[in-house]
Amino acid sequence: MASKWISRLDERTGIVGVYKTVFDRKIPKVNWWFTLGSASLFLFSVQVVTGILLSVYYVPSPDHAYDSVQYIMTGVQFGWLIRGIHHWAASLMVLVVFLHMLRVFFYGAYKYPREITWVTGVVLLLATLGMGFTGYLLPWNQKAYWATTVGTSIAGTVPGIGDFILRALRGGTDLSAVTLTRFFAAHVWMLPLVILTVIGIHLYLVIRNGISAVPKDHE
Repeated sequence: MASKWISRLDERTGIVGVYKTVFDRKIPKVNWWFTLGSASLFLFSVQVVTGILLSVYYVPSPDHAYDSVQYIMTGVQFGWLIRGIHHWAASLMVLVVFLHMLRVFFYGAYKYPREITWVTGVVLLLATLGMGFTGYLLPWNQKAYWATTVGTSIAGTVPGIGDFILRALRGGTDLSAVTLTRFFAAHVWMLPLVILTVIGIHLYLVIRNGISAVPKDHE
């Protein structure tokens, strides 16, 4: 009965072919270093779920941001756990994505025909760092405030366009409510949209071009 329904569904959607292409494709013999890409995707999924839960109580304004975080930590049931998972998974995601890029580089997996796959991976690494940077300000405490002040000041030293970058990040010359709003919007909307789009392209290229084999030593 189930096979009959699957057959009918496949006639209309081609889902069996998609399944075989994605999950039944042959891959070369690899090692545990090749799981870092999947680990990065899993950690991003954790960030999405915990981030959505945190956004239910978080208030992105200078008057209420700090208090809302404290309420999450002390007043919301398991709020401390959700925030803790979000915090540590963010740090772990940066590390895992970086290690994934190192593995690809040292194994030479960025070479033909996977150059565009490499470029999309670099974009994902930069977007991941951007997520960490924008998320750091959201608790709106002294540590977050001054760390962001230093970080945006460094961005402002870029020759020629430094002042523009500084004002674009801060929404003015100093950190303010506009800065917090911009960082919140970038953290929960702009950067996740970029990451989701590029992940789709990245996975398509990985499936299309296949996974590179472990380099062998020449005798």
